[in-house]
Amino acid sequence: MGSGLRLGRIAGIEIHADWSLLVIFVLIASSLAMGLFPEWHPDWSLGLIWATALGAAVALFASVLVHELSHALVGRAWGIAVRRITLFVFGGVAQMEQEPPNWRAEFWMAIIGPVTSAVLGFLCFLAAGFSISPAAGEFEDPAQLFATLGVGGTLLMWLGQVNFVLAAFNLVPAFPLDGGRVLRALMWAISGDFRRATRWASGAGQAFAWFLIATGVAMILGARIPLFGGGLVGGVWIAFIGWFLNNAAALSYRQLLIREALRDVPVARLMLTQIATVPPDLSVSELVDRYLLRSDQRAFPVVADGRLEGMVCLHEVRKLDRAAWDRTAVRDIMVPADKLASAGPEEGASDVLSRLAGRDLNQLPVLEDGRVRGLVRREDILKWLALYADLGVEA
Repeated sequence: MGSGLRLGRIAGIEIHADWSLLVIFVLIASSLAMGLFPEWHPDWSLGLIWATALGAAVALFASVLVHELSHALVGRAWGIAVRRITLFVFGGVAQMEQEPPNWRAEFWMAIIGPVTSAVLGFLCFLAAGFSISPAAGEFEDPAQLFATLGVGGTLLMWLGQVNFVLAAFNLVPAFPLDGGRVLRALMWAISGDFRRATRWASGAGQAFAWFLIATGVAMILGARIPLFGGGLVGGVWIAFIGWFLNNAAALSYRQLLIREALRDVPVARLMLTQIATVPPDLSVSELVDRYLLRSDQRAFPVVADGRLEGMVCLHEVRKLDRAAWDRTAVRDIMVPADKLASAGPEEGASDVLSRLAGRDLNQLPVLEDGRVRGLVRREDILKWLALYADLGVEA
């Protein structure tokens, strides 16, 4: 698995938080505790303000998680496997194992996210309304109204605003934002060409990204931009978001080209066939001395009577106390076969690469009738691409 913290599983989907999430969590909580909430509640204690700010930051990422879960569940309804959602510094991403099969699946998967955020925003405002005193209607200044809110009402009022902003931002027709995916779906429907639709949507995403970068630079230089404001910190963030979106848009199109280049390449053409397998009763110390130290193979199929029992890697060895190597068998630390992803020799390399990326794996066993025929590694697929594929971005 990649770096980060596993939060659990919802509806069969692994939920992870990237360590970069800590950065935005601290920024949100501190900006609320030192800015907005003291303005709304000048009579609150410092401890109450910080507790509410921390709760607001947690609630925001819970909202982002619900947004991403909506994508994943609609994708599942269209037959698209989503096994993992990762929350990170810019929000979240549902990691699909394959592209949508048609433009309708793409459209509904994309549009459900902003719709979910808008519904959450409405529900938060509705719930916050119940905490407002009837006498608050007499206030002409919104600040007086906000001051009457308790902790729950404050959280809901702020979270409602943020969810509406999240919905609006994601509807911007700039790939890979949800609005950009909606745009790709519509272009796909019109042109009938998924690659061309992706190129157009990616171009729109990069254009929007460069607009954000230019806006951020202008703000850094002292300009005040309508809707964006001004200032050094705000300008740096806007430019950074633009840079991130530009890279994401370009990468999304390049990933499509890679999938197309691998579409007709079978795993049998790329897999390693001269591999070492190990018996389940082999001791871990023998595994290290006879196999791990004597080859560059990092993962070893565990085979008994010609059939795959599991896989053991350096990762499993490192988790075991060194003093227990001699008395521990490989079967005690291996990943069992029923928990392993695998590939078939005639399967397309494109699908296997997506599976490797979606599950954050470096290799898969290649099986035929339950017997190991080889290993397919991410590095071998990338080597083939470097040697044989033309990944230029022209249409």
